[in-house]
Amino acid sequence: MTINRLAEMAAQISGKTLTIRHIDGPLGVRGRNSDNRLIREKLGWEPVQPLLRGMESTYAWIAERVKLKYGIRE
Repeated sequence: MTINRLAEMAAQISGKTLTIRHIDGPLGVRGRNSDNRLIREKLGWEPVQPLLRGMESTYAWIAERVKLKYGIRE
């Protein structure tokens, strides 16, 4: 999952249109991938839903908090 793809997913969920412009920069450590085997082994837990669904739930939760805080009504 790239940062650009993550931004695209966030735009899709929010219904916003983004122009994503890739800017070359330091690459950092290659291969920062999540290996959930250790989580399963030590905690007996693993993700049960895909990233998109989790982002949708999180976005809805944050949007609701913002509406409540600022008294936004639709």
